[in-house]
Amino acid sequence: MEQSRTQQGSTRPESARRTGPYRLITRLDPPRAVVPCRRFVARTEDGEHTVLLSTPLPGTDAARFAAEADAARFLLGPWIAPVTAVAGPGEPPWYAGPYVPALPLPVALAVHGGPLPDSTVRAVGAALAEALAAAHGQGLTHAGLSPAAVLLTADGPRLTCFGAVRAAAPDGQPRTGLPGLEPGALSPEQASGGRPRPPGDVFALGAVLAYAATGHTVPERDELPPALRPVIAACLARDPADRPAAAELTARLAPPTAHGTVLNSAGSLLAPGWLPGRVVAALARQSSELLAAELPAPARV
Repeated sequence: MEQSRTQQGSTRPESARRTGPYRLITRLDPPRAVVPCRRFVARTEDGEHTVLLSTPLPGTDAARFAAEADAARFLLGPWIAPVTAVAGPGEPPWYAGPYVPALPLPVALAVHGGPLPDSTVRAVGAALAEALAAAHGQGLTHAGLSPAAVLLTADGPRLTCFGAVRAAAPDGQPRTGLPGLEPGALSPEQASGGRPRPPGDVFALGAVLAYAATGHTVPERDELPPALRPVIAACLARDPADRPAAAELTARLAPPTAHGTVLNSAGSLLAPGWLPGRVVAALARQSSELLAAELPAPARV
């Protein structure tokens, strides 16, 4: 079935609104998508820099969003969308990082026409596990991982929407049903208001992999591909103590090599061909459309 242009990741005109020093070109996410934050492609007035810009959802805690955005500058690694600029004092909150052609994971499934191949799911999972392990090693929790928070680029996935769970509700307040939070990606302890901790990120990773492999975050066990079933089920354990640490998951998601050894780096799973052809084509189309996009001339004073 032919997908709509929005599902394929094409650009849609937006008003010439400004956010900080940027003018918005287009929204990254389709209308009515369940996303932890609002994401736009934006450009500086001189046209020299194009960025991926994020702002809080209406109804979420703007001050917490700003604090999480500032903390996200310390999250580093190849699979984390870097935060290179944040709103200044007194501004409405936003954060931005360099733009690369990217599709939210739900859009990638729509473009592909269904769940992604096992090899793609493994590559996505190994990279995200590596990113989470690095964050957890710094004493940080992502607290916003969900299918929509994952962007697929030509050279691997990227984590975005940092701290969305904390921005949606303070600790101690139930978070189920709050704006932008995917219920299937909320661990039981976080859904009930518990403080976000690394095991909650691992649960969310399991939900993301379940989504990539089946099209929804809470599948029946038999729906999961047999080769991925044990590791996804372990991530989705209701008791946080029963979940593996993120650092263990890269090796568990990587298939054995021809020599029987297990790969310990996600990069080795991201060789050419790791993404389905339709997703690659949609990324190329998005890039060409954004290069051709023209911003309205600024109003003269």
